Amino acid sequence: MAAIKGIVGAENVLEAYEDRYCYTYDASAVTAGREGTPALVVYPGSAAEVSALLVLANAHKIPVIPRGAGSNVSGGSIPRAGAMVMVLTRMNRIVIIDRRNMIAEAEAGVITADFQAEVEKLGLFYPPDPASKAFSTLGGNVAECAGGPRGAKYGVTRDYVLGLEAVLPTGEIVKTGARTMKCVAGYDLTRLITGSEGTLAVVTKVIVKLLPLPEAKKTLLAVFADMDRAAETVSQVFMAGVVPTTLELLDNIYIRNIEEYVHIGLPVDAEAVLLIEVDGDPAVLDKQAGIIARICREQGATEVKVARDAKEADELWVARRAAFAAMSRVRPTVIGEDCTVPRDRIPEMVRAIRAIAAKYDIIIAVLGHAGDGNLHATILTDERDREEMARVEQAAAEIFTATLAMDGTLTGEHGIGLVKKKYLPLEMGEGGMMAMRAIKRALDPNNILNPDLI
Repeated sequence: MAAIKGIVGAENVLEAYEDRYCYTYDASAVTAGREGTPALVVYPGSAAEVSALLVLANAHKIPVIPRGAGSNVSGGSIPRAGAMVMVLTRMNRIVIIDRRNMIAEAEAGVITADFQAEVEKLGLFYPPDPASKAFSTLGGNVAECAGGPRGAKYGVTRDYVLGLEAVLPTGEIVKTGARTMKCVAGYDLTRLITGSEGTLAVVTKVIVKLLPLPEAKKTLLAVFADMDRAAETVSQVFMAGVVPTTLELLDNIYIRNIEEYVHIGLPVDAEAVLLIEVDGDPAVLDKQAGIIARICREQGATEVKVARDAKEADELWVARRAAFAAMSRVRPTVIGEDCTVPRDRIPEMVRAIRAIAAKYDIIIAVLGHAGDGNLHATILTDERDREEMARVEQAAAEIFTATLAMDGTLTGEHGIGLVKKKYLPLEMGEGGMMAMRAIKRALDPNNILNPDLI
């Protein structure tokens, strides 16, 4: 303990049981690990301190759990008993925003929304927008390869990461990528580390590319009496040549609970709504919105509303971001999966989710970043009810099986974590698992860095 305090300072080490217990959970419904607490919690302030801590941990075979804000929903920062939790929030400096080259460099603990706000002051744009962006960190976003509603047009975190400063499990500080738009020198370690969920390296700095800030945006709400027609509309919009910034699908369970929670006038009798946004040149937004509105009506929308101003549009997005909080009013445990299928399979996947919910007599609400096929099958349950949780587990397994049968993936943005690790071989196959294990062994021979994940 004295050596650790010597590295980061005594004021940056938590030893009291009450403090350590606060780090036994994250935003997931995972309970594994809560029967034991980490041995200590440390707050390093630099890559050099992270390196020294990892060298020490390797020497003593201490498991290390990197952590940002703990906002992930896949159990990615649940520690085992006796582990060292390494919290990176002290490293919260924006190093540079380079307007000329449209890039930025920031430390891992910078809050995503704060970073976006600083970038936008200069007329630039960082698109990744996880629902947790008001408190999640850039380092955590990189570790999980976070997505968000804007993924339909702009992609996910990996599409913007140009380079990293990271510390390998054995303590070596590495720099990957470059401050250039193109870099093909050596293996693509940037992409290997991005999305590796803290199992291969501790990210300390991030270099990201930026875009020009869109001049304007327009938000629409399309109301449907039939879920199938709403789901089918998603593909029809893209087939018409329009690429919306976001295209969100919410079912009646979500609609009712969000409206009861935030009171903004959502149609509580609707079977489904699509929340759609387009951005870009103001001269073409009306045309794009008109095409989308026409397609929605042709697909059976009973009403299509266009937000009259920025305030009304912001209210709709505040409501959308409150979705998971609103659902906690129904049952105490909210399990948000993120199965992702090709866009044209969305209607089929929604039907499968509903059939599985009926089969196991559980509540599953459907919300999705439908523009990129990412559906959040949201299971509402109570983890204290063991009999119901057994049915939940069976239902989740069938959802995953159905997803893969439709050429989809187990996770579009949340990561595997503890939640889905036993299902990963179904997607990767034994050969894929063997390759990943070989990489893990090569970089982390003592298996100290997030050893329970993936």
